[in-house]
Amino acid sequence: MPASFGGRIMVILQNYGMSFLRGAASSMLIALVGTAIGCVIGFAVGIIQTIPVEKKDSAVKKILLGILKFILNAYVEIFRGTPMMAQAMLIYYGSMALFNIHMSMWFAAFFIVSINTGAYMAETVRGGILSIDPGQTEGAMAIGMTHFQTMTAVILPQALRNIMPQIGNNLIINIKDTCVLSIIGIVELFYTTKGVAGAYYTYFEAFTIAMVIYFIMTFACSRILRHLESKLDGPDNFDLATTDTLAYTSGMFKYPDKKKEEVIPND
Repeated sequence: MPASFGGRIMVILQNYGMSFLRGAASSMLIALVGTAIGCVIGFAVGIIQTIPVEKKDSAVKKILLGILKFILNAYVEIFRGTPMMAQAMLIYYGSMALFNIHMSMWFAAFFIVSINTGAYMAETVRGGILSIDPGQTEGAMAIGMTHFQTMTAVILPQALRNIMPQIGNNLIINIKDTCVLSIIGIVELFYTTKGVAGAYYTYFEAFTIAMVIYFIMTFACSRILRHLESKLDGPDNFDLATTDTLAYTSGMFKYPDKKKEEVIPND
């Protein structure tokens, strides 16, 4: 091995560069799929948690909704309050020991990241829904919309912009937290780096490469999501869409100043 730090890094990249790339691709795939499914879970749980209970509702509906909300709250608290590594051990090895369920490592990886992300997203979605003016919900209900219609057509489109930063934050966290899945045998970036470092006893150099790769992945995702946020914001100035030819389309009509239109009489 070369004596210089840069020389040792070049040797590692020449011999194991593709292994690092495959590990990074595995980390990114698990993070993307887990975050996407987790967002779906979070939106579903968040909508159910915000279903109102009214006096006119039947006792059966109140009881069933109460039980469902209790189960979902327990799910959210348990998976937010325990580390993903412990969840991975419990789900992968525990299901095998207790229920004789033999998951594949990849299915277990997607499942673990998805339900963990779903627990965090559920609270994010609930907060995003509650951040919208209650008048929006009252107006939708006044015209006969159901809770589901109100959520999907009125509230969630507005809440989505507010929770976009947290979605991006969860994706970045998942990219880094995929390293805990090495405990169930997933060959992702961290697992690959440990193998390379052990082969040459160059832990500092190998993990320097891994840190750079992690940073590139998280930084790229952060920039892409910032771009999506700016697209959701829309332009600063816009015209009102209307088919009425008598309506002023800019929505910013201002009557002319009469003082400027007065004609000064000639002497």
